[in-house]
Amino acid sequence: MRPVALALLLPGAILPGVAVADAPLFIVDPSQMPFDLGPGAPANQPSRMSNSPSAAGNSSGAPGNGSGIRSNAPDNPANGPDGGRAIWADGEPVGYYTTNGGTLNLFTSSGRRVAYRPARGTKSLFATDGRWCGTVAQTSGGVAFGMTRSCLEKFFQ
Repeated sequence: MRPVALALLLPGAILPGVAVADAPLFIVDPSQMPFDLGPGAPANQPSRMSNSPSAAGNSSGAPGNGSGIRSNAPDNPANGPDGGRAIWADGEPVGYYTTNGGTLNLFTSSGRRVAYRPARGTKSLFATDGRWCGTVAQTSGGVAFGMTRSCLEKFFQ
């Protein structure tokens, strides 16, 4: 497994060489998160049905949430390093993000779905098995993804 050395990015921070629409990754510790962003808040709990991976909008089996459609495909130029939806870690692209009906999907560069954010009710990210995985931070340039170490490492597996 590749070591991951990332600095915590503050909202509005800009990484050199990263387009403003692209999204940096950073590691979060759930116990250090503000309550409203962490897994303890009712809206962010994995047990909430609307956050479940079996909910229709979140399901890996839903056609719009897989990499098999053009808008989610790894060979779609919009999902590449210069496409504006790249996810960056340690100064290099490690994946991309897309939306489908409001559901935010995070993929590795090869098109494997790592996490999702349900269309409504939460800023939290969930792993494809339903575990709380992190949060989506709004920045002056777009978004950044704060993920637990175990979720973030899935981009390097």
